[in-house]
Amino acid sequence: MWIYVLLGNILRGIGETPVQPLGISYIDDYAQTENAALYIGCVQTISIIGPVFGYLLGSLCAKIYVDIGYVDLETLTITPGDARWVGAWWLGYLIAGTITLMSAVPFWFLPKSLPMPVDKHDSSCTPEQTRFIKDSPTMEHKFRPEEPANLHQMAKEFVPTLKSLLGNPVYVTFLCVTIIQFNSLIGMVTYKPKYIEQHYGQSASKANFLMGMINIPAVALGMFSGGVVMKKYKLGILGAAKFAFGTSLLGFFLSLFFFAMGCENSKVAGVTVSYTGVEGLSYQEQSLFSECNSGCLCSRRDWDPVCGENGITYVSPCLAGCSSSTGSGKYTVFANCSCVALPDTQQVNLTASLGQCPRSDSCDKVFPYFLALSVLSSFIISLGGTPGFMLLVRCIRPELKCFALGIHSLATRTFAGIPAPIYFGAIIDTTCLKWGNKMCGGRGACRIYNTSAYRTLYLGLTLGLRTASFFLCYPGFALLKRHIKMEEKHALTNGSAELESLRKEENSSKHCEQFIPDSDCIPDRETRL
Repeated sequence: MWIYVLLGNILRGIGETPVQPLGISYIDDYAQTENAALYIGCVQTISIIGPVFGYLLGSLCAKIYVDIGYVDLETLTITPGDARWVGAWWLGYLIAGTITLMSAVPFWFLPKSLPMPVDKHDSSCTPEQTRFIKDSPTMEHKFRPEEPANLHQMAKEFVPTLKSLLGNPVYVTFLCVTIIQFNSLIGMVTYKPKYIEQHYGQSASKANFLMGMINIPAVALGMFSGGVVMKKYKLGILGAAKFAFGTSLLGFFLSLFFFAMGCENSKVAGVTVSYTGVEGLSYQEQSLFSECNSGCLCSRRDWDPVCGENGITYVSPCLAGCSSSTGSGKYTVFANCSCVALPDTQQVNLTASLGQCPRSDSCDKVFPYFLALSVLSSFIISLGGTPGFMLLVRCIRPELKCFALGIHSLATRTFAGIPAPIYFGAIIDTTCLKWGNKMCGGRGACRIYNTSAYRTLYLGLTLGLRTASFFLCYPGFALLKRHIKMEEKHALTNGSAELESLRKEENSSKHCEQFIPDSDCIPDRETRL
C-alpha cells in the first residue's frame, strides 16, 4: 500500500513543482516593482489557505472509522480519542485527487505565451526610439532576439549555469539558511497535531481541526501582511532581509514560552505510576503486574485501556483486576476491579470504564494559552515569508531567476521535506513508554509517550535548528551588503558608459547632417533620440 502512496506523491510533486518557481518569476518580471512583493504575498497566502481545507478534511476523515461500511460501528469499543483509532485516511485521497483533477482543466485554456505589459516599457521613449536603441551596436546585446528552446542547448548550458548560480555567495548563504529553517518548520508542523494529542489529551480530529482553523490562517495572514509592509514602506533587498530576520528572531523568543506550558504524564498503572499510585515509575514490562492481578493470567502485549474510579488508567481490564462487565461496545463498564482500590481504602465494588482517564484540570487550563501563543508566534514568523522570497528573487541576475527558484525548491524539498519528518519521528519515538503490537507480530504504533521528554526533545530540536540558522545570517548580511555595493558600482559604471556611447552617436549624427548629407546616414531616425 505504501508503494502506491509513494508513487502518487511523486506524480503530485512533479505536477506542482513548476508552479511556484515559474509563477513567482513571472510575477516579478511582469508586475511593477513596487507591487511585486504584494502580488507574491497574495500568491503565498492563497497557497497556504489550501492546507486549511486540507486539515479540515483530515479532521472530518479522522472522525470516520477506517473500515466504515464493512464494520458494525455499534460493536466498536474504541472512540476517536483512543490511540488505537484509525480514521478513514483513504477518503481524503479520493476527495483531494478529484478536486486536483478538476483544477487542472483551466490550464488547458491558458495562452502559450504572454505579451510584455505596456507599463514595463519605458514610457519616455517613442516606438521609433525603442527601435533605434535596439539597432545601436552598443545596445543590441540587451535586446537579443528570442530563440526557441532547444533541449540539447539547455543540457549543454546546465552545468555552466549551475556553476554561475552557486558562485553567488548571497544566494548560497540564503539557500543554506532556508534549508535549516525549513527543517525546523516541516518537523514542527508534521508532529504538532501529535504533540497536541499526546500532551493535551486531544483527539486526532480535534488536533487537525485546530491546526486548520487557527494556526494556518494566522500563517496566511502573516504572509499577506508581509507583502503589504514591503509595498507600503518600499523595502529594498537589505530592508527585506532585516525584516525577515527580525520577525524570525521575535518568533523564536516567543516560542521559548512553550517550554513552560507543559502537562504532567498521564497516570497509567505500571507505566508512569505504580499500582499504589506512586509517581516516577521507570517503565518495564514486569512492572505491569502486581499482586492484585497476579492470578488473572494477563498479557503484557495488550493495550485496551480502562479508566478506574480512582482516576488512574490501566493498560487493560485484566490488568485492572476486573472480573465482570456490563453493557456492550463503547458503553461497556467493568466491575469488581481489584487493582482500582488504593491502599488504606475499603475494598468495594470499584468499576472501570473504557478509554484513558482525562487529563487534569490544570492541563486543560494551559491548553488555551498554548493555542494563543501558537497563533501569535506563527503570525510573526510568517511575516518574514514574503520578504524572504523577494530577497531570493532580487539577489540573482534576472536571467537566472527561474533556475534559482527551481534549485531553491528542489533543495528545500530534498534536504528538508524528506529528512525532517524522518529524524524528528525517530527522535520522538525514543520517548515512547508503551509500544503496541501488530497482529502478525512485530512492533506497532506507540500507545503512550513520556510527555515531559516529548516536549523537551520536540521543542528543543525545533528551536535548536532555528538557532543554527541565525548564526548563518550574520555572514549573510555581510555578503549581502557587499553584493549591494558591487551592484550599485556596476550600475553607475554601465550607466556612464551607455550615456557616453549615446552622446557619441548623437555627435556623429550631427556630423553627418552638416558634412555628408548624401551618405548612408539616416539623420531623420537618429536625431529623434
